[in-house]
Amino acid sequence: MNYGIFDFLQLIGSLVLFLFGMKLMSEALQKVAGNKLRNILAAMTSNRIFGVLTGLLITSIIQSSSATTVMVVSFVNAGLLTLSEAIGVIMGANIGTTVTAWIISLLGFKVKISALALPLIGIGFPLIFSKNSTRKSWGEVIMGFALLFMGLELLKDSVPDINSNPDILVFLQNFTGFGFGSVLIFLLIGTLLTIVLQSSSATMALTLVMCYNGWINYEMAVAMVLGENIGTTITANLAALIGNTSAKRAALSHTLFNVLGVIWVLILYRPIVKLIAGIAENMEGANPYLQATAIPIALSLFHTSFNVTNTLIQIWFVKYIERIVCYVIKKRKDEEEEFELKYLQIGLLSTAEVSLLLARKEVNEYARKAHKMFEQVKKLYAETNEKEFEKLLAKIYDNEIKMDKIEVEIANYLTKISQHDLSIDGARKLRTLLKISDNIESLADCANNIARVLERKHKKQIWFVPEQRNDILEMFALVDKSYEITLNLLFNITHDEILLEPINEVEAEINNLRNKLKKQNSRNIKENKYSYKSSVVYIDIITICEALGDHLLNICQALYAQNKDLENLKINQ
Repeated sequence: MNYGIFDFLQLIGSLVLFLFGMKLMSEALQKVAGNKLRNILAAMTSNRIFGVLTGLLITSIIQSSSATTVMVVSFVNAGLLTLSEAIGVIMGANIGTTVTAWIISLLGFKVKISALALPLIGIGFPLIFSKNSTRKSWGEVIMGFALLFMGLELLKDSVPDINSNPDILVFLQNFTGFGFGSVLIFLLIGTLLTIVLQSSSATMALTLVMCYNGWINYEMAVAMVLGENIGTTITANLAALIGNTSAKRAALSHTLFNVLGVIWVLILYRPIVKLIAGIAENMEGANPYLQATAIPIALSLFHTSFNVTNTLIQIWFVKYIERIVCYVIKKRKDEEEEFELKYLQIGLLSTAEVSLLLARKEVNEYARKAHKMFEQVKKLYAETNEKEFEKLLAKIYDNEIKMDKIEVEIANYLTKISQHDLSIDGARKLRTLLKISDNIESLADCANNIARVLERKHKKQIWFVPEQRNDILEMFALVDKSYEITLNLLFNITHDEILLEPINEVEAEINNLRNKLKKQNSRNIKENKYSYKSSVVYIDIITICEALGDHLLNICQALYAQNKDLENLKINQ
């Protein structure tokens, strides 16, 4: 046999170039349309049709149904999407992934790829060095597109053909003579190949190349395409392994949707395959059963028809699919843990811009948890029951440890995102999130410090006079006001306009009250209105509350600075 190890390595290298080109083009498109992509995701609703269209659009842009479904699983895990909404988006993703096959079928085998790719590289390469981020991203899109088709050309040339390698033909014929059994064998091959490559688009490209070179006939190729639709669901299921119950259900619904589709197609396999062949013959003037050159169009037509028809059929049964996956995967009793990561459990997504959106959601949730700790501290301050006091104190201490861990996780996640090639506005948002996260961790520390002061007060049986109690409640009220303004700014994702006047006013009130109470405290000690020990605890709480106000102001200032930077960026562009 003439096909040696060097030839095999050429095949692997060609496949790698194809995948690299697809990755480069995908990531560059995500940067070009980063904001639009986030807006599309934010606009998802329970409308099934809109969900399907959303999944179709995103997958057509990023050229990977696996990336889309992992993204969807992440959003379900984060509570951004309901399970029924996710199922619609996943259905659309299956249709969107057929775009790759059409690109390859219509361009890949119709023109000399190298003749098209090299001029594109000549156009795209200089743009990569542009200082304008948009032009640079478009340069990467063009380069990725060119490398994708260069990889496809090399892939086509690297695959052994039946003339120079007759042993290969004999090997394949051993699997094609079992009637319907051969269909199931090649369905399994398509599934396993997609699992290994982690890309149905890459497997589809290999299938088309195999047909073009005469490895397999039309019917076996259709079976491989069916297998690819099952294999592509593995990525989402792997991602969901570390997710919550809702994430696992979303991933399982993807598998169930594709498996049910494959089952009804297998029942009607011969009539469907012949019908598609007839349509392809009318389009191309060639029969895929007789001419290998007609197979790519027939396969692309089958792939699209299968996913569109499967979606049209199953879209009416979304509620039943939801019930099945909910029955199979039961909700854990310990599902909801108050002070745990909520949005970043899946890990970093292939889409850096969307990973940044999830990080922002996690930071917002982190701020909400910090406010929750302050609420717990206020309850601790008012608690008179011994057992309840100890129970609440232990909870605050435990939550502070969890908050430290969350801060580390967020920082690590943002560091990983920073290693990707982010847009300019994405990089600025990332720096802002790091600064905000650091201040939120300080908010949790402050709440924990107040709890420690109250524990000391409780153990030493230090009592406040009514005047001290009222002063502290007044300070708590101002901190609450500052929290309210800050959380409203954080949860306002659009940030059309950010005003610092409200938070500055509250911060001035906090500082004035702190100064007033310190002077008042000195007079009260001299007049023996309360003990020195009581005054120390009292001033400690007032001082920590003032620090809380400073950190909340820092968060608002970071958001304001980011907003101004983005406005200036838009003006300069």
